[in-house]
Amino acid sequence: MNQPLGALPDRADVVVVGSGFGGSVVAEKLAAAGLEVCVLERGKAYPPGSFPRGPRDFAANFWNPSAGLYGLFNVWSFKGLDSVVASGLGGGSLIYANVMLRKPDNWFRQPHPYRPGVDEVWSFTGADLADHYQAVEKFLDLQTLPTEGRNRPLDPAFQLPKVAAFRAAPGVLPAPLAVQFLDGGGEPAISAPVPETVYPNLFGVPRRTCRMCGECDIGCNEGAKNTLDHTYLSAARANGATLHTLTEVRTVTRLPDGDFEVGVAQHRPEAGPIRLPLQRIRTRRVVLSAGALGSTYLLLTNRERLGLDNVALGTRFCGNGDLLGFILNVAQGLDAWRGPVITSYRPFVDEENSGDPSDFGMYLQDAAFPQFASWLVDAAGSLDRLPEVAKMVVGQVIQRMRGRSNTRVSGNLSRLLGRPSVTTNGMPVLGMGMDVPNGTLYLNRRRGIDMLDSTWSQHQSAAYFDTMVSRMVRLAADLRGGFMVNPTYRLRRVVTVHPLGGCPADTDVTDGVVDGFGRVRGVPGLRVCDGSVFPGPTGANPSLTIAAFADRVATHMRDVDDAPWPEVRTP
Repeated sequence: MNQPLGALPDRADVVVVGSGFGGSVVAEKLAAAGLEVCVLERGKAYPPGSFPRGPRDFAANFWNPSAGLYGLFNVWSFKGLDSVVASGLGGGSLIYANVMLRKPDNWFRQPHPYRPGVDEVWSFTGADLADHYQAVEKFLDLQTLPTEGRNRPLDPAFQLPKVAAFRAAPGVLPAPLAVQFLDGGGEPAISAPVPETVYPNLFGVPRRTCRMCGECDIGCNEGAKNTLDHTYLSAARANGATLHTLTEVRTVTRLPDGDFEVGVAQHRPEAGPIRLPLQRIRTRRVVLSAGALGSTYLLLTNRERLGLDNVALGTRFCGNGDLLGFILNVAQGLDAWRGPVITSYRPFVDEENSGDPSDFGMYLQDAAFPQFASWLVDAAGSLDRLPEVAKMVVGQVIQRMRGRSNTRVSGNLSRLLGRPSVTTNGMPVLGMGMDVPNGTLYLNRRRGIDMLDSTWSQHQSAAYFDTMVSRMVRLAADLRGGFMVNPTYRLRRVVTVHPLGGCPADTDVTDGVVDGFGRVRGVPGLRVCDGSVFPGPTGANPSLTIAAFADRVATHMRDVDDAPWPEVRTP
């Protein structure tokens, strides 16, 4: 899968930059139409069984080539927001929690973030995406956590205490997940062979159905997740697309004849951090799908090469209202290290539906701790036991010195280790929704390097976040537990795994960087197709809406790509 150095094509019909929910869908659809598609992914490929778990390998599982790191997680820290994104073949699907929810139709209308009292409507709506939503849902074979068997009794491993407790709260629904729970006979089964698809899996490695280990967000070593490498990218490759990993795009230049020259550096982890030569690919069409941060950065650093002059570039940035909290001290055991990370959600309507100005559209979802890390989580959350541990150790030493040592200490150890209150009697809860997309991504030059930075802060979204916290507190009360918000929230910082905006699409009152088909204004042949094009939050998990938008873009490219390109208009 990792192409050898020098194996890049000299040219292609379409170059797709990034392999997440935008790029993979575009690549599959255009390759199926017979186009020569070249997919460029800066990260590595991760076959089942290759995701790190041990302390040493996990500590190195971050993306920073200048420090010799070529791992999965890329962490950004901005003024009021930290963001975690992925670097690998399959993009964010490698570390997301598999939830595939549609953006509610009425949420394509929103308050304008910079013009108080003005509402706006996106240039593409729920109706425009309806067929594309359906196509993605079918392709990814969405399933919900099984609650009963079909022809035989349900395996007790599917009966998760945290799910029963969460779903007993008012308004909670099962989440559609891109996870394989069913075996070849359509029966719920733990760690059974995943049914074969009509296209060969690009890894040629057997996959297994979900084994309920809670490790979705750090890479599924079973291959139970229907990630994009197992699905759209495998199909794209079967249709002739070339996939190039450890291949990072540095430059995109529009040539006088209308073609593009894409300059790439191919990383060589075995050689350490070295200066890499640029190789060049010529193409008629480029699709940027490197994520909200990656695509915006590429346009900002290449705007002169592209002749791009658009005041909207970098605007409409937000974190999709993400907020992490923890429900604690629930009397019944929740065993929050069992199951897929997220299984269920509770939606909350916005003011348009309720008529209450204090309502904000949002979702609350159950979450889980990775099974392999549950001991670490409990140890970190139980430092108050250290005096008790010390007392036991010192007591044993003193007793031994006096010759009266009790050599049977199993009971003492059991009492110390048998109180994993954080993961057994608590669980994470993830909120997301309609925060205010008023941030701007821009370049901040530091030590001679252009670094991406952001102006977004909690301030304008404070009422939204306060409402979310109060709803999390009520949820914890419904479960008869306590609640603790992510400590960074008290420091006016949030952590998002869903950064959006930066290359926003038009609305009915504002011109954006792209139109409703991802076409970059004033740069014929260039499109953007990822979460950066959303002029506001999706509210729900963005993955399905990004993929549906990509399906719409690819259909347009295949069928009507000779349509007039949108021109830059004076703001």
